[in-house]
Amino acid sequence: MNNSEILYDVLIFLVAAVIVVPAFQRLRTSPVLGYLVAGILVGPHGLAVIRDSESAHTLAEFGIVFLLFMIGLEFSAERLRALGRYVFGLGALQVTVTGCLIGGVAWVLGATGEAAVIIGGGLALSSTAFVLQLLIERGERATPFGEISFAVLLFQDLAIVPLLMLVSLLGAGEGSFLTAMGFAVLKAVVALVLVVGVGRLILRPVYHIIAEARNSELFVATTLLVVLGTGWLMSLVGISMVLGAFLAGVLLSETEYRHQVEADIRPFRGILLGLFFMTVGMSIDITLIWSELAQITLLVISLMFGKSIVTAALCRGFGLPVGDSLRIGLLLSQGGEFGFILFLTASALGILAMETTQILLASVALTMAATPVMAYAGGQFSLFWARRENVSVAGVEEIGEDLRDHVLIAGFGRVGQTVAKMLSAGGISYAALDLDTTRIAACRAKGMPVFFGDASQIEILNSAGAKRARGAVVTIDEPAMADHIVAALHEFFSDLPIFVRAQDLLHGRHLEMKGATQAVPETLEASLQLGAIAMTSMGATSDEVMEIIQDLRKDDYVNLGDTVRG
Repeated sequence: MNNSEILYDVLIFLVAAVIVVPAFQRLRTSPVLGYLVAGILVGPHGLAVIRDSESAHTLAEFGIVFLLFMIGLEFSAERLRALGRYVFGLGALQVTVTGCLIGGVAWVLGATGEAAVIIGGGLALSSTAFVLQLLIERGERATPFGEISFAVLLFQDLAIVPLLMLVSLLGAGEGSFLTAMGFAVLKAVVALVLVVGVGRLILRPVYHIIAEARNSELFVATTLLVVLGTGWLMSLVGISMVLGAFLAGVLLSETEYRHQVEADIRPFRGILLGLFFMTVGMSIDITLIWSELAQITLLVISLMFGKSIVTAALCRGFGLPVGDSLRIGLLLSQGGEFGFILFLTASALGILAMETTQILLASVALTMAATPVMAYAGGQFSLFWARRENVSVAGVEEIGEDLRDHVLIAGFGRVGQTVAKMLSAGGISYAALDLDTTRIAACRAKGMPVFFGDASQIEILNSAGAKRARGAVVTIDEPAMADHIVAALHEFFSDLPIFVRAQDLLHGRHLEMKGATQAVPETLEASLQLGAIAMTSMGATSDEVMEIIQDLRKDDYVNLGDTVRG
């Protein structure tokens, strides 16, 4: 393929993505579906604008490499300690039980042993991209229900590494299934020991040197070298590149450079992963799917309800409430992006028949499209069950001792709930205190950790884990109450950062004298945001607007305060 043909293919991919993906985002669904549909449209089974693109498939493979690297960054020791019981307990059981049941059904229906293992393993996995997006959009990422869902997804993401290695070994015809599994485990252990051993010795010193150079391009180049270099070394010994990328992410997750690395890699991952989903869409044969529509529909319904029941039952076995258990089961009922990878790889190696692969790809795509509906159904059931069980208000005595490094929110009205959504989207846990029993009942029915209690009382603050918190946010709109809460927090927890909502500049300064780390005058902030919107609409750049806002915020809004008084 010459350069002009490669450029043509890339341009078609970009045009399709720019047209189709925003339409799906407007429908408030995942861009993944948009990429899949774009691939179907331009691919050989659609408009045939692109009949086949070897270069696109090669680039798309790097999308998976970067995705596994990002997942590795999530496997920090701190997070695993906090979620270990659910990651390696509930997550492992979910993958094992669901995979065995699905694989057993496939084997009974005539699949070979190898194919049944791949089908079971692939369909047992859920969509990390879809589920996390939904949790973040709804402000449920850091709720107990969201954390446990994430823990199960975390193990599923980890499970793809040995599954991909197993597919490669089975495709190479290296003995029986047990032999292949043994080789997969042995290679994984050897690779893990070597990469972790060498990586721990050199990665942190290398990044320290690069960081001191203060060159952002060099920092990005170093990260790309680590990701692709580790993957390449793994491929030299016959192990998938994705395992190398995953291990590189795990090693960097323990360093102080993790967040900068994650920010640098995200654009590469997003673009290349989008390209991967488009190439998957190109592989889907609409004609074949239409001819097998009844079988695909039956598979989709059976898969989603079957996975929901199994996952919910396992959650109940781990002591989770009925409402949360069924909600998690419904949320994780779809197939996932790693299923696409597994099935396409198995098909290329001859383990799965082409027709079977097409049916599986279509079924996974349809289950992903149905995820928002299943998530909504889970939320409604959780609300219904809470009312049925008369779950109304919980006091701070229900806050567990294991809650730590959280943010304590005093007041859970409009502002408090917005703060909670932002914290949740960032993966930061929180516990909120409020005195409105109706509000508490409604929020707890949605899985939010809100408790009844007066945040100005030391006993309540102790019970809410203020000693173990990383910060406090006071959103009370009653000045006298806010003063009492700030004074209590500062007196008994002097090292705790306190961020407070103030009515105006004068009230904000008063709160800071009481001990607030920072007080934010809501009237002045609202005027700043309104001015920013006006300036942007009149042609000012985002950088210009942010520079002006930061100047006005300097020295506790002194310049803005003078303007207001004048």
